[in-house]
Amino acid sequence: MLHIVDDEEVIRDSLTWLARSRAIETVAYESGTAFLAALDAKKDFDPQGECLLLDVRMPDMSGSALFDTLATRGLTARLPVIFLTGHGDVPMAVDKLKRGAFDFFEKPFNDNKLMDRVEEALAASREAGAAAEVHTRLATLSIREREVLDLILAGKMNKVIADELGISMRTVEVHRAHIFDKMNVKTAVELARLLK
Repeated sequence: MLHIVDDEEVIRDSLTWLARSRAIETVAYESGTAFLAALDAKKDFDPQGECLLLDVRMPDMSGSALFDTLATRGLTARLPVIFLTGHGDVPMAVDKLKRGAFDFFEKPFNDNKLMDRVEEALAASREAGAAAEVHTRLATLSIREREVLDLILAGKMNKVIADELGISMRTVEVHRAHIFDKMNVKTAVELARLLK
């Protein structure tokens, strides 16, 4: 999902058309305030990734202020921000890039290069979402399950794990089943791939 925040309707329309020409689902907002209201109302991020094309200069709330709000909330990994500006401000661009903006384009921009970066931002958002999901699943494991997990990842068999932890082999099997269930995998190989 591509979010476009620009106070000029003609820019919103042309960016929407451009994104749709690449089959990218798009929603446009006329202000940072409208975007934040929509963001606060949604329950979760799109698993296919999200990206924000953000105009720097807007009335009501500047793109810079909106970015600062998103950065403060820790959302710029799941919602990469690509700034658009008609007023090249190199120090501001450098500052925003250092603070986690995905990219910065000056108007007029090359349509293909912009959409290429949008697709890269969507891919980065998907990866950040997948990593967050794995972290959430890991947090559901008990301390003992984490110990068993570490030994599974070290390639140890159930009997060896049982001996090292001083528990029965049947208990290891139960923990292993819980780990696989919580991590949504079927084999130790899948588990290792997920956590690499």
